[in-house]
Formats: sequence, C-alpha cells, structure tokens
Amino acid sequence: MYAIIGLGNPGRKYEHTRHNVGFNAIDCLAQRLNVKLTKIKHKAVYGEANINGEKVLLVKPQTYMNNSGDSVLDIYNYYKLPVENIIIIYDDTDIAFGSIRIRPKGSAGGQNGMKSIIYQLKSDQFPRIRIGIGKKEPNQDLASFVLSRFNKEERQIVDDAILKAAKAAEMIVTDDVNKSMNKYNG
Repeated sequence: MYAIIGLGNPGRKYEHTRHNVGFNAIDCLAQRLNVKLTKIKHKAVYGEANINGEKVLLVKPQTYMNNSGDSVLDIYNYYKLPVENIIIIYDDTDIAFGSIRIRPKGSAGGQNGMKSIIYQLKSDQFPRIRIGIGKKEPNQDLASFVLSRFNKEERQIVDDAILKAAKAAEMIVTDDVNKSMNKYNG
C-alpha cells in the first residue's frame, strides 16, 4: 500500500496558487485513475485508488501547509505504512519553473510543509516530487509569492509539470523511485 500526498492549503482562497500545485497533482491523479476524493479522515480529504493491483491513497491534507505532518503522521500510524511508501508532491522555488525533480529521500530544503512532515515522521527517507513554481522578485515576500496565482502562460507550463508529477508518482508505485527519476528528472 502507498500514500501519494500532495501538499497545499485548503479553501477557495488558496485554489490555483503556486503553493497548491501538490493538491493539483492529486486532482490530476484522481482524474487519471477515475477516483473521487470524497473521504474525510486523517485531517485530510482523500480517495482510494488501485495502481497495478496496489492500493494507493490519494491525499490532500487539510491542516494548512505548515502542519502537513499532522495529517501524514496520522496516515502513517493508521495504515502502518513503510515510510518509503509515502510519496510527497509539493511546490519548490529552487528548481527551474515548470520542471519536476524526484528524490528518494532528503531534507526539507526550506519548504515548511516538508519540515513538518520530516519532524512528525522523524524521518526524511521517503520519496518526494518537487514541482518548480518559479522564483520570487528580489523585493517580493516569499509568502506572498507562493500564495500568488499563475498567469495564463505560466498555468499551461505548470499544468504540464503537474501531469508529469502525477505520472512520476504512478511510476514510483508500479516500478520504483529510481526508474521514475531516470525518466522524469530533467
């Protein structure tokens, strides 16, 4: 069993913001797998999918980004998942806009949702897929940047990256993280 968890903030106010590309990737996966995200438990909205015979939870934590670890820990404990079967998809300002980067493990790299998850799980040994959301202007506040929306041109590019992230997550489940990295890391 796997949990694919997209990070973001709940509520209309945050829909389609740069910080919510993780949620967008879960929505994309749900659509690809014909799954409804209607279950509410573990401080999250989620749905159950099947990828190549493997049960997979598609999860959008409802704790707000900075407390994502609360939801992830709840899922980890409830389902007794191996930590390496938890796949996190989230936004990143440090990689090229519209690119994705897959890693089998590693630090939070300044992303508060990831800091929360690593703190709660007491481990960083889980795969993650980062989606490049661009860089803030030199005088711009990081919070206001990540909570801003994409323009029409940017949205098309980032939607392509979201689809790649969804496919990469599927490949981690069907094959492994290394095969997914070889195919999707730019």
